[in-house]
Amino acid sequence: MNIPLIDLKAQYESLSKELNEATLGILSSANYIMGKTVLDFEKKFVNYIGVKHAISVGNGTDALVLALKAMGIGKGDEVITTPFTFFATAEAISAVGATPVFVDVEKETFNIDVTKIEEKINSNTKAIMPVHIFGQSADMDEINEIAKKHNLKVVEDACQAIGGKYKGRNIGSLGDVACFSFFPTKNLGCAGDGGMIVTDNDEIATIARALRTHGSGENGQKAYNLLNNIEEEVQTAEGANDTVYNPLKYYNYLIGYNTRLDAIQASILNVKINEIDNWNAKRREIVSIYNEALQNNDLVTPVAKDYNEHVYHMYILQSENREEIISKLKEAGIATGVYYPVPLHLQKVYKDLGYKEGDMPVAEYLSHRTFAIPVYPELTKEQVDYIISKIK
Repeated sequence: MNIPLIDLKAQYESLSKELNEATLGILSSANYIMGKTVLDFEKKFVNYIGVKHAISVGNGTDALVLALKAMGIGKGDEVITTPFTFFATAEAISAVGATPVFVDVEKETFNIDVTKIEEKINSNTKAIMPVHIFGQSADMDEINEIAKKHNLKVVEDACQAIGGKYKGRNIGSLGDVACFSFFPTKNLGCAGDGGMIVTDNDEIATIARALRTHGSGENGQKAYNLLNNIEEEVQTAEGANDTVYNPLKYYNYLIGYNTRLDAIQASILNVKINEIDNWNAKRREIVSIYNEALQNNDLVTPVAKDYNEHVYHMYILQSENREEIISKLKEAGIATGVYYPVPLHLQKVYKDLGYKEGDMPVAEYLSHRTFAIPVYPELTKEQVDYIISKIK
C-alpha cells in the first residue's frame, strides 16, 4: 500500500464536478483578474472568520508582507516571532526591512512561549507575530495583554490554521490583523498560490488593498489621502474590467506590489470553503484514532489545549528514533515529513543576527524529534489502520 503525506488527487476527485464547472466558468467568462468571483470569495471569507475586511492576495507570504507594510512596520523596527515555523514568517518581517526577534516555543504545543516574550521587548519592538502552528492557536489572551501593555500590534500568522478556534473565537479574529495561505496542501487550498489578509481595522484594510495592486487606482488614492490627512473626492471607474482595461490603474499613489488572487483560484476556493468545517472535523476524527492507538511506546503524540479547536494541518509525532521510524515507514509505502529540520534562528540567512545553538533549546530539541504522518480527510479506515500497524 502506498499512502502519500497529502493526497490532492483524492480531494479533487471528491469535488471534481463542482471544481470543473467553477474553473471552466471563469475561462469562458474571460474575467481573469479580480472581478466578481474574487469579491464573492472575499465576502464568504469575511463571514466565515467574522471580521470586517478580507483582502485577497497572491500567496500567504505576500499576505504577511502587506499586513506588516500596511501597519507601517519597516526599517529599524523589530517584530517578535517564533523560530519553529516555515521560513515565510520571518522572511516577511525581513522583506519590509524589519528584524525578526525569535522567542522559543512550548514543547507540548510547538507554539510561541508567551512567558518569554516580554524579555525580548525594547523600544524598537513594533509587533508580535504568533504562528498558530500546525493548526492550533497560540495563547492569544496573553499575547494580546502583552501587546496592549507595550503598545504593540499583533499579526496572526494563521496560514496553517483555517477553521481553528481559540476559546470559541475564530482564529483570524484574535489580533489586529491575520494572514492565511491557500497553498494547495493547506486545509483550504487552491490549485496554485493564494492568500488572504483579514482585519477589523479600516485603515489597515485600505492600505493593504492599495498595496496589492501597485498602490494605484481608487484604493491607492484612498490610502494616499488617509496617510496624508487629505479629504477629497476619490475617483472611481464603474464597470472597469481589470483583465482588459481599467483607466485608474495608471495613477499611482504608493509604492506597492503586484499580488492578486487569481479569479480561477477564487472560483476553486468558493467551492472548497463550503467543505472546510467537515474536512477539519474528519481530521480530528482521524487524530482521535491515532492518539488512542499510539500510546504505550516512546512516541509523543500532539497535545491540544482543551480551550482550542485544533484543525491538524499536520499530525506531528515526536521520537528519539525519528530517522529509523521514517525509514521503516518509507519501506512500507507510507510518506512522512519533517517539520522543521532547522529552526529559523539557525538558518544561514540569519547568521548575522548572532543566534547560536542553545539559544532556543526547545525549538532545537523539536527539530531533531518531530515528524508528520498522513492526516488528510480523504484517508480511508483501511489506510489509517495500516499506518497505525506499521508504526507499531
